[in-house]
Amino acid sequence: MFKNLAVFGLLTAAVFLSGCGTLEQARSAEECQSRVRDLNQKLTELSRQKDELSVRNAELMESSREKISDLEKAKRDLAESLNSELNDYKAKLQMTERGLVITFMAEIFFDSGKVWIRESAKPILRKVARVLNNDVPDARVAVEGHTDDVPIRHSGWRSNWELSTGRSLSVLHYFIDECGVSPQRLSVNGYGEYRPVASNDTAAGRRQNRRVEIIILPSKISKVRK
Repeated sequence: MFKNLAVFGLLTAAVFLSGCGTLEQARSAEECQSRVRDLNQKLTELSRQKDELSVRNAELMESSREKISDLEKAKRDLAESLNSELNDYKAKLQMTERGLVITFMAEIFFDSGKVWIRESAKPILRKVARVLNNDVPDARVAVEGHTDDVPIRHSGWRSNWELSTGRSLSVLHYFIDECGVSPQRLSVNGYGEYRPVASNDTAAGRRQNRRVEIIILPSKISKVRK
C-alpha cells in the first residue's frame, strides 16, 4: 500500500512539474512575442525616420546646388561688370568657403585717411549692387574694411579700427541709400591692420592690405568668419 502511494505521489509530482514547465514556456513564448512586436515597431519607426532623413538630405543637397549656382552666376556677372578693375589688379574675385569675396583696393573708393566714397567709385558700387539685387537677392552680404599698419596721425581717427569701420559703413550706407539693397541683408566689420594679406614691410604689401571686401554669403549662413 505504501509502495502504491509513493508511486502515485511521484506521478502527481511529475504531472505538476510538467504543468509548471508548460506554463513557464508559455509565458516565455509570450514575452518573446511581445519583444518581437516591440522590435518590429521600433524598426518600422527607424525606417520611417531614415526615409524622412533621406528626403531632407536630398532637399538640402538640391538647395545647396542652387545656392552655389547663384553664386557662380554672380561671379560671372561681376567678372564681366568689373572687367576694367580686375584687369588693373584693383579688384579681385574669389569663391571661398565663406562665399563669393569681392576685394577692392581702398584707393578705388577713398582718399587717404578718408571715409567718403569718391564720385568716381560710385558706378563701381552700383554694378556690384545690381548683381546683389538681381542674381542673389536672398543672400546675406558682409562688408569688411581693412587697413595697413601705419598709425593714424593726421586724419583725426583714433586708430585704424575706426577708419576701417567707417569705410565699410560708408559702403553699406551707399548700398542701402542709393542702390536699394535691403538693410536686413547687410552687416559690417572693421578689422584695422589685424588681418593683413601681405607684408606691411613694403609699399606694395601695404597697398594690398588697404582694402574693402564684400562677401556674398550663401542664404543659409547668417554670420561671417570669426
